[in-house]
Amino acid sequence: MTAPRPDADVELLYPAADVADPELSIVIPALNEELTIADFVAWCHAGMKAAGVVGEILIVDSGSDRTTELALAGGARVLRTPKRGLGRAYIDALPFIRGRYVLLGDCDCTYDFRELAPFVQKFRGGAEFVMGSRFRGYIEPGSMPALHRYLGTPVTTAILNVIFGSRFSDIHCGMRGITRDALMRMDLRSQSWEYASEMVLKSVHMRLRTEEVPIRFLKDREGRLSHHKRSGWFSPWQAAWINLRAMFVYGANFFLYKPGLVLLALGLLLTLPLSFGTVTVGPITFSLHWMLFGVSMAILGLQCVYMGVLSQVFFDYDGAATARWFRRFPYNRMVALSALLFALGVLLGGLLTANYLHNGFRLLAGSTVNNLGVTGILFAIFGFMTFTFTLLLHSTAVAVRRGR
Repeated sequence: MTAPRPDADVELLYPAADVADPELSIVIPALNEELTIADFVAWCHAGMKAAGVVGEILIVDSGSDRTTELALAGGARVLRTPKRGLGRAYIDALPFIRGRYVLLGDCDCTYDFRELAPFVQKFRGGAEFVMGSRFRGYIEPGSMPALHRYLGTPVTTAILNVIFGSRFSDIHCGMRGITRDALMRMDLRSQSWEYASEMVLKSVHMRLRTEEVPIRFLKDREGRLSHHKRSGWFSPWQAAWINLRAMFVYGANFFLYKPGLVLLALGLLLTLPLSFGTVTVGPITFSLHWMLFGVSMAILGLQCVYMGVLSQVFFDYDGAATARWFRRFPYNRMVALSALLFALGVLLGGLLTANYLHNGFRLLAGSTVNNLGVTGILFAIFGFMTFTFTLLLHSTAVAVRRGR
């Protein structure tokens, strides 16, 4: 995939001793990190030497202190950008990444970049996405607030694993790696903290070969405040919410397709057997009121199923899901089926209308025609919904392919 064009608002600065043809790119956003940046760059050099890899360090600096000066002196490239969000920093860096593998993280010396060899080994072994895990590694006492360690991170990680059927242990770990090719195809959009969840979620949608490696997480240096603390007490809660929002948006299918199938099945089970009159099972008599409840469930269920299919198409990176649904919903056949369902619905509804007029604008209680009319309404609605869904499926698939 072709790299995006550089933004006009950014400027790339080169160190005196630049690296040619790097295998690894360490890409790190920075905002007023002069307290730690020199040590961090030194850690990166030590880590690359220990891993036996030729790499570049690219600091994306949007601050106003001496971070740029110190990073250049240490041998890192610096991309000067406006201050506009953590996720945006990675987007701005994309045109300037040269390495085949990309390692992300923070430059506050909380992630130990002297120990990056496991990431390189996983990459060389074929991994496309490598997540660091603080919980499988070492967490220095005092490095992670109890709220984050025992509630925020475990709970949101568990939610993501349930929604996507994944097995991550630490989705908020900032130290992570991805191949340059996968990062380009991923097409990151998030401008802020939610980039972390977007990257994890898209890695699942893209079916990237994913690995986890244990890492060391260290506490902040004396005198340094984390960005959450700089932003106030509400910042961690805001970050948690925007990450949850990303999970729900990218995981919409979890709330739609399978729950919709259940609702649809239950609705049809309550509706179709009652089409010719009431049914008694033990002490319960299923009457027209139960049938109307079933119709409501069936309509809601079918809508969820169709929306779930569309969400699968939206996040279909390899085209497999789109091809599958095209085979199951071919245009000509589905339009014909929609017309048949709608016509059958109108016919049954017509019988109900004729009976209503014949009896002086009254519905006769207990008449089988009432039940058939309700089934007809369901068929007519199903026919119309299937027709409009077929149009949306085919038009959406074309639009998504053009976007790629």
